[in-house]
Amino acid sequence: MPYDLSDTLVVGISATALFDLSEADAVFRKQLETDREAAIEEYRDYMAARESEPLKPGTGFHLVKALLSLNQFQPSDQAPLVEVVVMSRNSPETGVRVFHNIREYGLNITRSAFTGGESVVDYLDAFDVDLFLTTNTTDAQRVIDSDSSAVALVKEPPANMETIPDGQVRIAFDGDAVLFSEDSELVFKTRGLEDFHTVENSEQDNPLNDGPYATLLRKLSRLQDRLPHKVDFSPVRIAIITARNSPAEMRVIKTLRHWGVYVDEIFFLGGLDKSKIIKAFKAHIFFDDQDVHLESAAKYTPSGKVPYRSGSPLKDNK
Repeated sequence: MPYDLSDTLVVGISATALFDLSEADAVFRKQLETDREAAIEEYRDYMAARESEPLKPGTGFHLVKALLSLNQFQPSDQAPLVEVVVMSRNSPETGVRVFHNIREYGLNITRSAFTGGESVVDYLDAFDVDLFLTTNTTDAQRVIDSDSSAVALVKEPPANMETIPDGQVRIAFDGDAVLFSEDSELVFKTRGLEDFHTVENSEQDNPLNDGPYATLLRKLSRLQDRLPHKVDFSPVRIAIITARNSPAEMRVIKTLRHWGVYVDEIFFLGGLDKSKIIKAFKAHIFFDDQDVHLESAAKYTPSGKVPYRSGSPLKDNK
């Protein structure tokens, strides 16, 4: 009987997003400039010589650890609340160091895909992945274009990460072009703030169309439902941090109500700097589509960029 994960939040994460492998990657890329075969061999030797050495947490590490801790609330007769799959272009041989560190950190990760240089994107559907965290720009673009799952291109691990309350999973999202479609953002970009406010106010009773993370938000909402806590006291805490403000706020709230999704905190900033709010929220990860917001947030909050689809007018109008 096939393993049913339809009711489970599944996170796929590359080895380079789970652990800080920047030093090993630098070794590979330096040699790659002159000789690909030699680069692969040197990388293999480098990883083999350090199989038992510890790795520092990567950008997605703390999110993964917090999500996996939710499985303590899993009823014995039901599917897991959360599954994590390590998906790497490494060969199985060079992945030994990653496996060692998964065990050393006590991460209950039992599934993985090591593809020996090939893209892992083709295997996301096979693993029922809802969210894919990666450091590979090409892979991230392929995923967003295929609409197979939510995807984020993670920034470097924060140098001074904020202390996150124990026992919680805290996730922050931007709104337009992330949770919601880019339609409203395009109105703002092409027609200006006044027209944007006029349209959003007049359309407040019409739900916003789904963005690339809408399905993920619904899956998180389902995760909250499966936990033995009232939603107000759930260990899964969700925030929306958006540049919208009045009179464009009502459409967001009514859209969430239409979706049947509960959000713990929402901030309508009206153009104020997002980074201070993000820092105060203390998220395990923050998702946004614009580097201007991510660059400051990523200094102390794990952050991931949501790419635009290849045909999007926003792709060349950042």
